[in-house]
Amino acid sequence: MITVYGSKMCPDCVACEANFEHYNVEYQFRDIMADLRNLKKFLIYRDTMPEVFDRLIKIHDIGIPACVTEDGQVFTDWESYLKNQGLEPIAVNAAPACSIDHKGC
Repeated sequence: MITVYGSKMCPDCVACEANFEHYNVEYQFRDIMADLRNLKKFLIYRDTMPEVFDRLIKIHDIGIPACVTEDGQVFTDWESYLKNQGLEPIAVNAAPACSIDHKGC
């Protein structure tokens, strides 16, 4: 089972969830905007795993969706995860992700 930390307002998170549903990936979605306990857990991962999140922080990305496997592996590139499983990510009609300059919001 994969735990996905994200937000229903995030197009990347919506696409991740839709793909996991489409391919029957066993996961649970933890909305960081709906429950502060989920936000706190996500921030612990983000603040203690520079190898996963530093690149994203440098480009002013939040780092969601953040996927955590049962054995504690954390990844943010869900598309590569699917490709490594022999699956091709499907296109999802979601608004482009927001950036710090508000382009694509």
